[in-house]
Amino acid sequence: MHSGQLARLAGVTVRALRHYHQVGVLAEPDRRSNGYREYDVHDLIRVLRIKRLASLGIPLHRMPDLLDDTKNDAGELLDELDAELATRIEHLARQRDIIARIRDSDAAPDLPPELAPFLAGFAAGLSPELAKFDRDQAVLLAHLAGEDQLPHITRFYKRLSNPDLASAVADISERFGRLGPDSTEQDIAELIDSVAINFTSVIEELAASDPPLDISATADIFAEYATDLLNEQQRRTLEKLERRLNESRAT
Repeated sequence: MHSGQLARLAGVTVRALRHYHQVGVLAEPDRRSNGYREYDVHDLIRVLRIKRLASLGIPLHRMPDLLDDTKNDAGELLDELDAELATRIEHLARQRDIIARIRDSDAAPDLPPELAPFLAGFAAGLSPELAKFDRDQAVLLAHLAGEDQLPHITRFYKRLSNPDLASAVADISERFGRLGPDSTEQDIAELIDSVAINFTSVIEELAASDPPLDISATADIFAEYATDLLNEQQRRTLEKLERRLNESRAT
């Protein structure tokens, strides 16, 4: 039989047969006078065995020893495959859990799953620009903080979403979003006072985390992003707020 017939009988493609030849799991047969390769039933059986091994997840480069083994000595390889599958199943289970949490919170799938449920609540009532700022900042913060410090940030977001702070978060976010060319220094000062009154204790809790949260090395990245997205009054508010918080921690 020629390659097309073998591929059809075995349920593979001709390209797959060529690949089997290239990696050495299927010997390349002699060609007939017309230039076509001549396969026989033994080749068909070998291709079927290759398919069976591949269905178990055995890579092609590991197959020759098994295909040519008359002792059925595959215990070690099967143990390795079983361990790999167990790891993959565990990973898939974690992925399904994350997907379920994101769906339950109606959050965007590109957000850090630990923070997504809280961001969905914060976005309510925000302008599209500020909602984007919150979302992008969370993505940056989660990545730059790393896995070790992400639990501290998650606790911070969770604390901000508690009912006792939810109204203050919404009010301050709304006032921050209104800042613009017509805003006065008094508007900015009152907003900073509100943040200090409502959130100083929460910020101090985050600062006192063990190990301490330190993203100072990435401050320039956040500053660049804020410059691109926020207006002058909003940027000045954040700068003044940062100075006030630093002074508060120093005393």
